Amino acid sequence: MDLTVNGEARTFGGDPDMPLLWYLRDELGLTGTKFGCGAALCGACLVHVDGVPSFSCITPMAVADGAEVTTIEGLSSDGSHPVQVAWRELNVAQCGYCQSGQMMQAAALLAETPEPTDEDIDAVMSQNICRCGTYPRIRAAIKRASGQEDA
Repeated sequence: MDLTVNGEARTFGGDPDMPLLWYLRDELGLTGTKFGCGAALCGACLVHVDGVPSFSCITPMAVADGAEVTTIEGLSSDGSHPVQVAWRELNVAQCGYCQSGQMMQAAALLAETPEPTDEDIDAVMSQNICRCGTYPRIRAAIKRASGQEDA
C-alpha cells in the first residue's frame, strides 16, 4: 500500500486491517495522534484522510491506501496554523491529551466553514471529548482562528 503522510510518500506492506493509528504511532513515530477509546467515541485519534476528519483508531490501513493523511505534526511545519496559534494564545489545553484531535477537528471545520456559528462548532466538535472540560476555551479558540473575535 502506498500513501502520503504529512506530505511524504510512504509504503506499508503489513496487515491491511491494522488501524491507521498504530501505523502512524508505532511505525512512523508520529505520537501526536493519541489512542483514547479505540472505538471512535472520543476523537483523540483524529487525523485527516484526504482532507476528511477520520478516527484513525478504526480506520484500517486498506482505507488509507492511495490517500493523503495529515496528522497534527503535518498541520503546519512550524505550528503557525491559525488553530494552533489560537490554541496557544488562549491556553486551551489543560491536560492536553485530547488536544491534537480537537485541533484536527477544528481545522477541518474551518476549512469547510470559515466563519462557524456556535451551533456549527458545537455540532462538529461534539465528536471530540475533553475530560478536562475546556469546551469554552476550545470554542473561543475556533472563533479566534476564524477571525471572529467573539472569543
